[in-house]
Amino acid sequence: MVSAKVTVIDDTGLHMKPAGILCKKAVKFKSKVRIKNETGTYNAKSVISILGACVRNGDEIELICDGPDEEEALHTLVKDIRNKLFRDELV
Repeated sequence: MVSAKVTVIDDTGLHMKPAGILCKKAVKFKSKVRIKNETGTYNAKSVISILGACVRNGDEIELICDGPDEEEALHTLVKDIRNKLFRDELV
């Protein structure tokens, strides 16, 4: 299991479209991918679960990956969140 904390810098936080993009990316990995914040731990492979986390712009989340490709999953998803690639894919 590996984890990293990252601050969400997308203007809308992890609302519907960014949550869908995150989920789409997370399901490509065999590892379990979870988001943890002050309210709980959520399945990053479920849009409904991500929305339930109520992550807003400026919130710090912890990404937790556990499985055969955990390092790649963590690196990819942290990089995407830090680089606001979610916004780029919304266009």
